[in-house]
Amino acid sequence: MLSAKQIRSGFIDFFNGKEHAFVASSPIVPVDDETLLFANAGMNQFKDIFLGLRSSAKRRVVNSQKCLRVSGKHNDLEEVGKDTYHHTFFEMLGNWSFDDYFKAEAIEWAWELLTEVWGIDGESLWATVFAGDEKDGLPKDEEATGLWTKVTPISAERVLAFGKKDNFWEMGETGPCGPCSEIHIDLGPDRCDMKDVAGHKCEVNAGCSRFIELWNLVFIQYNRAEGGKLVGLGAKYVDTGAGLERIAAVMQSKSSNYDTDLFMPIIECVGEISGERYTSRLNNRVDNAFRVISDHIRALVFAITDGGTPSNEGRGYVIRRILRRAARFGRELGMHEPFMYRLVPVVVDCLGDAFGEIRERADYVSTVIESEEAAFGRTLDRGIEIFEAAAGRAAKKREKTIGGEDAFRLYDTYGFPLDLTQLMAEERGLKVDTGKFDELMEEQRERARAAQKGVSLMVALADAELPATEDLHKYDCDECDSKVVGWIEGGSFKTEGLIEGADDIGIALDRTCFYAEAGGQVGDCGVIESEGGRFIVEATTKVADCVVHRGRLAEGTFSVGEKVRAVVSKDRDSIKKNHTATHILQWALQQVVGRSVAQQGSLVGPDYLRFDFTCPKALSGKQVKKVEDLVRGKIAEDLPVTCAVMPREKASKLGAMALFGEKYGDDVRVVAIGAEGQEKVGDAFSKEFCGGTHVDRVGAIGGFKIIKEESISAGVRRITALTGQGLSKYFEERSEIVDGLSEMLKVPAEEVTERVGRLIKENKKLSKELKSAARQKGSDALAEAKKLLEKAEKIGETSVVVGRLSATSVEQGRAAIDMLRKKAKSAVVVLGFEEDGRATLLVGVTSDLVKKGLNAGEIVKEIAPIIDGGGGGRPAMAQAGGTNPKRIEDALAKAGELIRERF
Repeated sequence: MLSAKQIRSGFIDFFNGKEHAFVASSPIVPVDDETLLFANAGMNQFKDIFLGLRSSAKRRVVNSQKCLRVSGKHNDLEEVGKDTYHHTFFEMLGNWSFDDYFKAEAIEWAWELLTEVWGIDGESLWATVFAGDEKDGLPKDEEATGLWTKVTPISAERVLAFGKKDNFWEMGETGPCGPCSEIHIDLGPDRCDMKDVAGHKCEVNAGCSRFIELWNLVFIQYNRAEGGKLVGLGAKYVDTGAGLERIAAVMQSKSSNYDTDLFMPIIECVGEISGERYTSRLNNRVDNAFRVISDHIRALVFAITDGGTPSNEGRGYVIRRILRRAARFGRELGMHEPFMYRLVPVVVDCLGDAFGEIRERADYVSTVIESEEAAFGRTLDRGIEIFEAAAGRAAKKREKTIGGEDAFRLYDTYGFPLDLTQLMAEERGLKVDTGKFDELMEEQRERARAAQKGVSLMVALADAELPATEDLHKYDCDECDSKVVGWIEGGSFKTEGLIEGADDIGIALDRTCFYAEAGGQVGDCGVIESEGGRFIVEATTKVADCVVHRGRLAEGTFSVGEKVRAVVSKDRDSIKKNHTATHILQWALQQVVGRSVAQQGSLVGPDYLRFDFTCPKALSGKQVKKVEDLVRGKIAEDLPVTCAVMPREKASKLGAMALFGEKYGDDVRVVAIGAEGQEKVGDAFSKEFCGGTHVDRVGAIGGFKIIKEESISAGVRRITALTGQGLSKYFEERSEIVDGLSEMLKVPAEEVTERVGRLIKENKKLSKELKSAARQKGSDALAEAKKLLEKAEKIGETSVVVGRLSATSVEQGRAAIDMLRKKAKSAVVVLGFEEDGRATLLVGVTSDLVKKGLNAGEIVKEIAPIIDGGGGGRPAMAQAGGTNPKRIEDALAKAGELIRERF
């Protein structure tokens, strides 16, 4: 029996033997692709190749891609746990051809691997092909149909044709697509899980688990444009995908993917934590929970490792939804405390050899999951109470639906994803009013949209053909001559006419010295000038290979083909200083905190630098100072900075750090600090893959100061720091503050700290004395109130307590009324006192008298005018204030009369 590890390596070795180059999986969180929340197929990282935006140095490729299908067109989340083969996270074994071989080889090699190498009985295999689609104007794939019986021994009876739903593969609403040919396996009559369904017939694509898809061979020939139109691609590609989990179940003779060595170690660990036992049954709440948890923890480990973090937006919300869904299923196994984080080491043991990144970031992932579990645990029980109340209301009204308002409240206030509410409703035989929920969600989205500014150029120009910009000058000069080749206005790219007075324009040049925003460094600002116009560049971005200078026309006009002068602003010098300082900062953090520090993001601008990094707890004051000292020490050495372009493999061997999840080509640019010349790159103390701009020598940075160290999410810290002009301005502002304090306190600047310390100490002492006096005052008020109770008039069982207190506070007066109401059981209390030259009246009534109609608010309103004031309150407690404390006694006398009249 082959292990999953052996199956994975065997697949890769087989295609290596067919001259395929191995390419590592892309991150599950896509880089530079705003059209996709998560990598959902092996072809995602090759999308630009299919669209003709870049070429591939390798014509044949093989890999095992990390995939997550939980949103959009490909969403398996709801099915997880209910059957034996659906998953959120899975590995897609795949081979690709970039305009090299096509259908014949793809079909022949797939059959060879399955039957000859892995020994699967060919008589159990079926093939499907595309039957055509009238709406898209596509004919049946006769080529693939004929090839199956030509290059493999399969009989024509086992080659079936299906429509677009089953045999036309699309990555999303838009993008590369094409007909596909699937290989299915017949696992035998005993594996049918729909025997009790009337009219069911076991066959391919009939929905039961007897026939399952093993391998999908996609022949990418088209691009689905906005609006749904299919456009033929300039070349033909092969993209195949075989789920490792399903292959493993077949090869290990298991009836469920969850019984394979990819899941059982996790399931066993869940059993140890919960004390429950997994029995592999379907339609069983306990076993369903085991399957959901073991699936979801794999998804969480990979998504968080690859840069995703739980949040309320986009992919962050999906991650949070998966985690909270698993946490809720944990309740089915009696687990009410955080437990998911304890499964991370098991996932690492299972998959860490194939994907080393999860081993490197395991501690960070555990920290994030535990923190998120604990946060949800604090609201889960309260959310369940709200759900039970909603379900109770539905049952009382003899309705079968939970209201959309209740579902939205659970989502918005308690973090319950809609599918979690639906799951709980389903268990009670109820449905959820999703129409109303969607309506409320759309209202919330509209509010969010109204708060957003700008539109992503990548999304707006997804289908535009933009010219490539030569931008190598960004590294060596701040000015260059160029030519206008087009402009972007209103979401479209134009190459004819005049560029006139719009406020938001993007100009494309044939060459530029402007740096386009990337890798955390902001895009350059500056001006583009010609004889007839002046354009202010407020931001620089990049769409594919086109550098877009975004901004506004300040003077005149521009036209396509016009010669211009591009001039970068002086801010670039400050940006260079901050960027080089960011590299030194990362090195310093690793010296102080440890090699576990990994960059999570950065922002390098002209005013400051910001660096996000993995760290389980806040840095101490000593650690922050040590980091600052290390950075300043390197700056003082005035070491050289060398930038060198080299093959990625060579850079990695030299120890250069890559930003995790970033997309790199075969050649990379390495920034080495402390190395003179390219041949000395390996000797540098800091080496990073980086395409940004930097100073030539670190002495130019001038100084360095950390001004903030904070948490931005579980396991991630953020440092904000200053260099250069930003640091000078910071010190000037602080100097002004010190000078002001020095003048105010009448002491020299060097004595300000000592003087402020003494004042704080004196203030604390006075505060204690005041609190002590207040407590004494409160005790005096209570003592006086007790004496008033002892002398109080009695009307039946009710005590009428009316009297004046010595100077006290409203808070202490209210405390006295509360004490009197408790002691007297049945009482009406009116107290008056003077505070800071003003009169205060308080009236309190016990609950038994409130029920009889006595109202403290009405009493206080009648006596307040006597002290030249006004007031009001609730039936049990009311208050009035006035400017005439001399008439407090008169007001109290009137209160006594009013009370007696009401009895």
